[in-house]
Amino acid sequence: MNGRDTQCATTCTRRYELTQSGGVARTCRDLTQQALIEWFGPAGAPGQVATEDTLLLVSEVVTNASTHGGVPYELRLDRMNGRLWVQVSDTSPVRPRPHGPHHAARASGHGLYLLERLSAAWGCVRRGDGKTVWFEVAVVP
Repeated sequence: MNGRDTQCATTCTRRYELTQSGGVARTCRDLTQQALIEWFGPAGAPGQVATEDTLLLVSEVVTNASTHGGVPYELRLDRMNGRLWVQVSDTSPVRPRPHGPHHAARASGHGLYLLERLSAAWGCVRRGDGKTVWFEVAVVP
């Protein structure tokens, strides 16, 4: 996994090229946790609601990319004005869509529901032959 970190006074960006297939969701959670701690201090520490929500959403988006989207190939993290913007790019152009109404009793199919409920905003954009699914969360120091 290759990473590139760009930092300045008000915004920070980290980009990671995802080169492994197994354990990619765990790796992305770990990279995100590290950025949250370094960029947001105690507000980004484990156990904070924003941190736990962010890590859950990273897991969901990366897992969805692996399961439905082909191959996730990039994780990008941006810090801007008390917010974290997470982007996961994959090789499939197919946009994520719910498979009917949300039912809590189902074993799967909760990712988009969680994105809707836990993020400040989320979306999907075309990128080359694939797409990027992104979400934003507020991390209040």
